[in-house]
This record gives sequence, structure tokens and C-alpha cells, in this order.
Amino acid sequence: MASVSIDLNADLGEGFGRWQLTDDEQLLSVVTSANVACGFHAGDAATMRRVCAMAAERDVRIGAQVSYRDLAGFGRRAMDVPPDELAAEVAYQIGALEVFARAAGTRVSYVKPHGALYNRVVHDEDQARAVVDGVLLADGTLPVLGLPGSRLLEAAEKAGLPVVTEAFADRAYTAQGTLVPRRQDGAVVTDPEAVVERSVRLARSGIVTSHTGEEIAVRARSLCLHGDTPGAVGLARRVRAQLESAGVQVEAFA
Repeated sequence: MASVSIDLNADLGEGFGRWQLTDDEQLLSVVTSANVACGFHAGDAATMRRVCAMAAERDVRIGAQVSYRDLAGFGRRAMDVPPDELAAEVAYQIGALEVFARAAGTRVSYVKPHGALYNRVVHDEDQARAVVDGVLLADGTLPVLGLPGSRLLEAAEKAGLPVVTEAFADRAYTAQGTLVPRRQDGAVVTDPEAVVERSVRLARSGIVTSHTGEEIAVRARSLCLHGDTPGAVGLARRVRAQLESAGVQVEAFA
């Protein structure tokens, strides 16, 4: 079999104060890249500092997971933010996380939008450019992680930023290669066996079956494992073990 490699990323640091959603310590033993919440949809200063320290200890790459300013809605509510304001808020979030990454002896290695912002910049050119402008304000060398064919990756590439495509083993796809909105039934794949099988197939062949039955190409350098679902740690371990058994090398893209 031809040599194949893939990065595993997960959303981490999704807590606030005494509330903690993700099992950061355990997931950091599985993934190679950590999308760390930067305080706008989840996360706070103490959480960011703790997750960056643990990631650095495990040689896991740190990514800034930027979002709309929406703590109450976990960043999943649609918002209309003026492009200049959004660019500033993206840069602000990256800068906040960079402080704690530097303190841990490492740095922010990439940027990934979260939730409603992630879905918005798949199609919205103005919001996509605003996110890219924010990345450029913070650091003009940072890779941008996003959905293949999205306006976000197009804008990042035009701006000279490195782009990295990702896929989701536990999210349903439309026939157009976009994610089925979470408000629709079946948007999240909950069967562990299906998630594991989809992970290996995505890594080895770049193919996934859409929710309506079409086979679609999803070429990705990184595979997202959601950390906010029941049994997330055990499932992440199974995915990594099965990938490695299938001859897929699991390594960070950054």
C-alpha cells in the first residue's frame, strides 16, 4: 500500500471557569493538533494557559480556534459582524493564545474557525476575507485549516497563507461536499464503528459517502475528532489505532 499520512485535530480548551466540556488531557494523548478555544465561544485565560502547557509537553501543535463572540451560544449561532470588526477579533483571539503558547515554550501553529463562523466562511466571501485579514494582522505565516473548496481557503491562498484541508469522520456530508447543518437530523454520525470506518476511508482514499448516498471526494490533510461528544476519548483512541493498523502515519501537518 502507498504511504499515507494524516493529522488528527480536536477542539480543546472548551471550558469556562469551573465548567469543562472536553477531556483535554486524555485527548492530547491521541491527537497531533489541538484547536484551542480562545475565549469567544469557550475558554478563558486559565484554561488556555493549561491546555497550551499540556500540548507543549506532548509535542502537540497548538491552533487558535477563533469564533464569533458568542459564549452563551457556544459560537454556533449565526451572527452578522462587520468585516473590520471580525478581522480585529480574529487577530485578538490569536494574540491571546500566542501569549500562553509562548509561555509554554512553543507557539500558535495554525488557525481554524469554529462553529457558525466555520460554516459561514465556506460560502461567504466577505466574512472569509475578514478572517484572513485577522490572521494576517496577527501573523502572516500561519496556516489556515478549513473545508476543501471553501471561500476561506480560497481567500487564504490568495493572501499567500498556507492552507490545510480537513475532513470530519463524525459529521454527515451533503452531496456538494459541505457539512450537513447541525440542526438537521443525522448531522452527527454517532455509530462508533461508522466513525472508525469513515476515518480510515477518508485517510486512505479521500472518499466519503454523503447523507444522500453519493460518493464524494474529500481530500484532506487533517481529520477532525470532536471532543464534545459522549465517549470522545475512547473513540479517538480507536480511530488512531485503526488508522495506524491500516498503514496510515499519524503526524502533525504544521
